[in-house]
Amino acid sequence: MSATNPVIRFTDVSKTFRRADGKGEFIAVDRLSFEIAKGEIVAVLGKTGCGKSTMFNIVAGLLDPSSGEARVVGHDPFREFDFFRGKIGIVFQNDRLMPWRSALDNVMLGLQILNKDPKQAEDTARRWLERLGLSGHEHDYPHALSGGMRQRVSIARAFAVDPEILLCDEPFSALDEMTARDLRAEFVRLVRQNNKTAVFITHQIGEAMDIGDRVLVFHRPARIAYEGRLNADTSEAARAGMREEVMRVLALDRTAE
Repeated sequence: MSATNPVIRFTDVSKTFRRADGKGEFIAVDRLSFEIAKGEIVAVLGKTGCGKSTMFNIVAGLLDPSSGEARVVGHDPFREFDFFRGKIGIVFQNDRLMPWRSALDNVMLGLQILNKDPKQAEDTARRWLERLGLSGHEHDYPHALSGGMRQRVSIARAFAVDPEILLCDEPFSALDEMTARDLRAEFVRLVRQNNKTAVFITHQIGEAMDIGDRVLVFHRPARIAYEGRLNADTSEAARAGMREEVMRVLALDRTAE
């Protein structure tokens, strides 16, 4: 899809929820508009409570906007949920592996749900485990794997179904920084090599800048307070200036603390 026909498009999307005490509603997303082109990696950054996860769940088809229009590959992700089987891969903050399934069986899960040929599914799962550096661990169960290895299995599971879009909700936040750094680099490499589109939710400025072609900073209720672009030619001085601006913008959001 070209820039005139984006993979993801939000047009004046708002989302309200009823308060837990039943007294009125609160706005989580406020007339949010943005577009994401094919092959982009967009990092969404913001304080806890700024509406990042609500936006994420609308893209994933788990929530319906209260107003406005959300389109993913030209379709309504909530009302056409079945259309997106195999088209969206999700990597969560926790690996969400099934403890009774081996690493191989966990990666095969999505392929089995899609009714892929069993031999083809196993071959695909093995290839992705190998690409994520887990050869020899195919038959290990999650309890025998480190946190980083479990998250590698989770990434392999997401890529194995060959989705058009990858949605990542702080997938490396529970890992030590060295492991997280290695996995960030690996994730970006795999997205580039396989021509995927990715939305990456994070709290960390450094992670957003390491991951994203574009960084969107949200204020609460979810609206874009800052947008910056990065590429391989972006100078260190430009990166430092962008980091300072992101920090300044985040400091202005007093409502999400």
